[in-house]
Amino acid sequence: MPAQTATPAPAARGGRVSRLSQLTVPSMPQSVASTAAKSSFSQAPSTALVPPPPLAVKKDPKLANNWKTKSPAELTDAEVIAMPDTEYMNEKQMAFFRLKLVELKRGILENAGETTEHLREDTVVVPDPADRATIEEEHALELRTRDRERKLLKKIEQSIQRIDAGDYGYCDETGEPIGVGRLLARPTATLSLEAQQRRELKQKMFGD
Repeated sequence: MPAQTATPAPAARGGRVSRLSQLTVPSMPQSVASTAAKSSFSQAPSTALVPPPPLAVKKDPKLANNWKTKSPAELTDAEVIAMPDTEYMNEKQMAFFRLKLVELKRGILENAGETTEHLREDTVVVPDPADRATIEEEHALELRTRDRERKLLKKIEQSIQRIDAGDYGYCDETGEPIGVGRLLARPTATLSLEAQQRRELKQKMFGD
């Protein structure tokens, strides 16, 4: 079997080193550890669940330099994705994601205000039990939705604080870049996709 070579991990921000790269086998020479690992691999297949590799984000090279002439408010998602990796979380990207988070926060607050108005309008007593049950069920569903948004609102505020502190866009566990694609899909993400999958796997195996 040809020897497998490990793909180098992306550079961590500010000289941070991934925690996984710091793990060593105690009280065992490297050659012995390598031989033991190969032996165990050849004897029995691994039963550990391996998370799927993240999907690569397609970049349009034609848009790579658009960020230089546009303001953060004018940038599109595709233009931010096309930015060079060397410009990851520069001032313009930070401002772009800050605007996204502020807009998301505004939408949640507007929904909360609409919910309050709906509850006020529906305080009239409905004589029909079936109609009353339907209204109560709609209220319960709307309140559950607002509760989820309330929790999201807290994460949005924390993400804005991370931008102000210059820590936004980097994994809390490894210090590695979370990635523009993942942040566009989930602006409040604090873990890289790999770290998030490892956490979810541990939760399934061992519980919260």
